[in-house]
Amino acid sequence: MKPLTYREAGVDIDAGDDAVRRIAPLARSTARPEVLAGVGGFAAFVSVPARYREPVMVSSTDGVGTKLKVAFLADRHDTVGIDLVAMGVNDLLVHGAEPLYFLDYIGTARLDPARVETIVRGIAAGCRLAGCALVGGETAELPDLYGPGEYDLAGFAVGVVERSRIVDGARVRPGDVVLGLASSGLHSNGYTLARRIVFDVMKLTVDAVLPDTGRTVGDELLTPTRIYARPVQALLPRAEVHAMAHVTGGGLPGNLPRVLPDGCRARISRTAWTPPPVFATLQRAGRVADAEMFRVFNMGIGYVIVLPPRDVEHATGVLRDAGETVLRLGEIVAGERGVELTA
Repeated sequence: MKPLTYREAGVDIDAGDDAVRRIAPLARSTARPEVLAGVGGFAAFVSVPARYREPVMVSSTDGVGTKLKVAFLADRHDTVGIDLVAMGVNDLLVHGAEPLYFLDYIGTARLDPARVETIVRGIAAGCRLAGCALVGGETAELPDLYGPGEYDLAGFAVGVVERSRIVDGARVRPGDVVLGLASSGLHSNGYTLARRIVFDVMKLTVDAVLPDTGRTVGDELLTPTRIYARPVQALLPRAEVHAMAHVTGGGLPGNLPRVLPDGCRARISRTAWTPPPVFATLQRAGRVADAEMFRVFNMGIGYVIVLPPRDVEHATGVLRDAGETVLRLGEIVAGERGVELTA
């Protein structure tokens, strides 16, 4: 028996080195002045921006989930990196944090340097949208763990906020107004149900047109999650924001209560907005109940801001000037903490 090599066992070190060479310039394109050392070392070094007097570090981790299965089917890998950044960064924003830096993890069956470069190009694009630096990560070739052509992503976002300016929902009061920022579609949640409906019930392919949307299945389901960093950061110094929520798995009923104090209930009018067509298509084809739709999907609202009535008009103008579609969803009322969806 001839001596075995790591490559023959399924791991190509040379491909890993090639991937790192491809990734390095993408990471440099996201650089911030605070980055002292990034990609290439054993760890990254990032200083806290000097303007913070009492900085608090805020961190979040997330993945993209089974949306990746759609990327595999379509063989399109340029947008899931944006999703990865969005899922972490939007969570930081909820507490008023400025996104500072980001790290990624890519585990794959076979390390294809060109595919890794495409994925990381999306991650770098997301970091530029969020204003944070991509400072490092890990790429692992794991042929015994993933199926052929498969990979998984995990992201780690770190931000910073002045201690006195942390947004935690403690100031929410009955009478406050609930504003919603439109999503770009499904974002990165509910894909196990969405895929079951589209591919098993409707029996569509990624190249087929999804009814009522005017778009292919691939285009609709791979639309990247919206990153709300710059609009929200523009708003925070200019309005009294009492609470914010990133609408992910669990929808409005599952996420908004996380930032409401006891005795405060969000009363949301379902007539305040019209969800994008993709949601009606999925509901009709899957015969999904209304309550289940709102519990699984964002239903067209990706981010929520709670603030006093006097700041609503000004805040709406700031957010619209920053490119957001802003909807007045309802108000905070006295009652058991939760979300009440009204007709």
